[in-house]
Amino acid sequence: MAATGKLEVEVEVKSHVDKFWETIRDSTIIFPKALSHDYKSIEILEGDGKAPGSVRHIIYAEGSPIVKVSKERIEAADDAKRTVTYSVIDGDLLKYFKSFKGHISVTPKGEGSLVKWASEYEKASEEADPHVIKDFAVKNFKEVDDYIQKA
Repeated sequence: MAATGKLEVEVEVKSHVDKFWETIRDSTIIFPKALSHDYKSIEILEGDGKAPGSVRHIIYAEGSPIVKVSKERIEAADDAKRTVTYSVIDGDLLKYFKSFKGHISVTPKGEGSLVKWASEYEKASEEADPHVIKDFAVKNFKEVDDYIQKA
C-alpha cells in the first residue's frame, strides 16, 4: 500500500511580505535568473503562469537533487491572502510520488515575512523522500530572500 503524508515547514525571511510575495509570483521570470544554479528555465505552457489552471514546464539545473524536469499546474492562487497551491502533473518527481501538491503562503512577521510551505503526497516508491523536496524549497526561499536583499 502506498504511503500518503504531509510535510510542513516555516521559514522566516528579512524581505517585506509584499516584495517576497511578488518575487514568488514572478518566479517564472525571476528564478532562472536569480537561482540559475537550480533552475535552467521555466516556460508557461498554459495560462499566464499565475492564475489557476496555468501550467509551467520547469527544467532544473545541477542544484536540483533528484528532479531535472517538472510540469506544475497552479491549482489555486490568492494574491490578497498571498497563497498559492500547485500540483506536479508530469516529470521526474512522479517517479517517486504518485501525487504531489505544494502550498505556499507568505505572511508579515515584524519587518520581514513568514513563508510557510506545505506538501501533500502519495509515495510511488519506498525510496521517495519528501524531505529532499522540503529542504530544496527552504533553500530556495532563503536564496530568494538574499536576492531581494541585494536588489
